[in-house]
Amino acid sequence: MRRSQGNASVRGGSVCWGWVVPVFWPEGSLSGLMEEMSGESVVSSVVPAATTRTTSFKCASTSSKYVKLNVGGALYYTTMQTLTKQDTMLKAMFSGRMEVLTDSEGWILIDRCGKHFGTILNYLRDGAVPLPETRREIEELLAEAKYYLVQGLADECQASLQNKDVYEPFCKVPVITSSKEEQKLIATSNKPAVKLLYNRSNNKYSYTSNSDDNMLKNIELFDKLSLRFNGRVLFIKDVIGDEICCWSFYGQGRKIAEVCCTSIVYATEKKQTKVEFPEARIYEETLNILLYEAQDGRGPDNALLEATGGAAGRSIHLDDDDERDRIERVRRIHIKRPDDRAHLHQ
Repeated sequence: MRRSQGNASVRGGSVCWGWVVPVFWPEGSLSGLMEEMSGESVVSSVVPAATTRTTSFKCASTSSKYVKLNVGGALYYTTMQTLTKQDTMLKAMFSGRMEVLTDSEGWILIDRCGKHFGTILNYLRDGAVPLPETRREIEELLAEAKYYLVQGLADECQASLQNKDVYEPFCKVPVITSSKEEQKLIATSNKPAVKLLYNRSNNKYSYTSNSDDNMLKNIELFDKLSLRFNGRVLFIKDVIGDEICCWSFYGQGRKIAEVCCTSIVYATEKKQTKVEFPEARIYEETLNILLYEAQDGRGPDNALLEATGGAAGRSIHLDDDDERDRIERVRRIHIKRPDDRAHLHQ
């Protein structure tokens, strides 16, 4: 017996972060190992690689025989029944039609990445399998399915990739068609909600000069808020309601505030409808309902609501009758200038 040299350049020692771990070899074995590792494919371990041989696979029983597979370093046990269940390359390998590479321990070697081989086996076994979420992993699985000639799985991967190519809108704003639909949307949402009702057909009188511009400004602000807060707030459009232009704000499934942007004014003995654009008030109420946003699935922060004057926070100190009154009470804001008559006569 002799000891190998203790430095990093000698193949007889395993190097681990600068430490040399010496091992002992029988006389004459080290030189043989050096010759064996002098080729292009060098095994990372110092243990001599197991010998491999290429043969045609033979199995006496296809129902219960277990097969040991080494797929790119990932080890799998499975049955002959699974491998030969569908007409794939694996069936050809294990029915004797193709030669297989086997090491001295009986592991059958397949020179492919083993990351998705478990999914391949599950598909062969069950005929269906859930696909990965990301596009990259689906493409990887598709490459493996094509290699093993698993046509059904390859078709499913291609169909899934085509579906992912279909554009999905970043921001979805439902347009309600009935009051029942509105109630269901708000009740089932885990987010606070903002609804803009605009319906010019409800007007009985003519509009003031700036009303059309203000109507458009309200709609534009709603669109901007939808893009900004769509991940945190449910935005709803209503074009069939009884108002002309009105904002509604909901938290925990009930209406918290309402901002009505229209009023009736008089000009030269004639009634007119005036539409305002209370931008600051709309921003304020939108920020207020963010207090009703769920915190990690635990509902809104009642302490924060109480500190900021939120209704949900104050409800902690109310009895049942006061609570019912509070639920029925909505903060309604009607935007109207006290000097409308003077403005219209100018």
